Amino acid sequence: MDLGLLAAAVVGDGVVGTIESQQQSLVILLVRVGVAAALASILVRFESFKKLLFQPRRTGRQCLQLAGFFGVMFGLGMGIRVLLHYKAPDIGLEGALLAGLLGGWLTGAAAGGLMSLPALLNGELLSPPVLALAGLAGAAARRLSPAVDDIWHFSPFVDMNIYRWYQRRFGKPRGDWQMLFFVLIVLLQIGYILLGRLAHGPLLYPYAAGIPAAHRWLFYLDSTSNLVKFAIVVAGVACVSIPLKVWKSARNEAIVEEQQRLLAEARLAALTSQINPHFLFNTLNSIASLIRLDPELARVMVQKLSSILRRLLRREEAFCPLSDELSFIDDYLDIEVVRFGRDKLRIVKEIDPATADLPVPSMILQPLVENSVRHGLRGGLDGGTVRIASRRQGNRLRIEVADDGEGMSEEALAAADSAGIGLSNVRERLQVLYGGGFQFRITSSPGRGTSVEIDLPVELETPVQPLPYLGRGIG
Repeated sequence: MDLGLLAAAVVGDGVVGTIESQQQSLVILLVRVGVAAALASILVRFESFKKLLFQPRRTGRQCLQLAGFFGVMFGLGMGIRVLLHYKAPDIGLEGALLAGLLGGWLTGAAAGGLMSLPALLNGELLSPPVLALAGLAGAAARRLSPAVDDIWHFSPFVDMNIYRWYQRRFGKPRGDWQMLFFVLIVLLQIGYILLGRLAHGPLLYPYAAGIPAAHRWLFYLDSTSNLVKFAIVVAGVACVSIPLKVWKSARNEAIVEEQQRLLAEARLAALTSQINPHFLFNTLNSIASLIRLDPELARVMVQKLSSILRRLLRREEAFCPLSDELSFIDDYLDIEVVRFGRDKLRIVKEIDPATADLPVPSMILQPLVENSVRHGLRGGLDGGTVRIASRRQGNRLRIEVADDGEGMSEEALAAADSAGIGLSNVRERLQVLYGGGFQFRITSSPGRGTSVEIDLPVELETPVQPLPYLGRGIG
């Protein structure tokens, strides 16, 4: 081979021997690591990507969709390298390995082939099969991992892997897989360089001066400097481990959010189940008091109670329209009116029609109405009035349940708010559902009755969709 051609190849394409050219190559490798972090950060911003990545099992179509994300994003880096002749953005080998590691066989092979299209169009005929094989290598490593967490716990630091290997050699194989995957990355980097040399000859590159496009079989990085060779391998390990760390952080956040959601649901279910027996106990007491005095009225109350219980059994959502909640309250008040008499218990409704379809927590009004009936009207010879009102003020829904009964002193009000099942339950459920976005006010004075006001946001923030733990999938 002509020495001038070799010299042009050495200088023009970054085969380095001088200290200055070594520094330039190290800068390029640092940029490659930064590109890996940037691509990982961009991908994790897509909710659909996170959903696919963290899904426990995937269909074939979902595996291909995940491969599309990897292929397009890492293929973009290869396209920039082809167009601008700048080597740093091309991390196709590492991207294909990650696709197989996190997505499985189908995702790895498809992503490797897709991201190599810019290189293939540039005449680099070895890129598609090589990157597809890298994806399959990642899938093989995925299959060998004893547990999913081993993938996310991969550390780029050799000393940490050695420590884990000795510490967990017996009984816990995580360290074994960590070392195995680390060795796999190193061998892929070395094998990629050797394949490039085999295809082009020692130290010749696709963009070296004088090499025809038809002979550009494979793009790869190499150097005459042992320091740069070592740095190429280290940068390859970093380009795999850094995206894993970025996505692991997003996965941990998703797990924490999911655990908080499940905890809130469990707490809400416990509070709701606390209300139902409390309401049932009081209603059955009312029915028992009428069985001997007026069996026909007792029968009517049992029918009303049956209607209410059917509603409770069908109600599984945390929210319902205000109109449904008011319909439920009507059935409940029918029972109370039968017990107290229509001349004793009077119901006044002041419902703004604009609030009928607004969402409110299920079973949120019944404890308040029950509190007004049971405690607000107690002791009044002439009975009393329970008023239920709703109105919309901007982006807020205000609901008021008031009575004109005996009222309470400040001491009695504080005791009822903290010890009573109804009021404390309502406050806790609102805290679970709205956080600090609600207001709950109780005002009362002896001889003037009691009023409870709830102020809620009209539009709830969209709840975070659960992102399950990453599983092996079918790929």
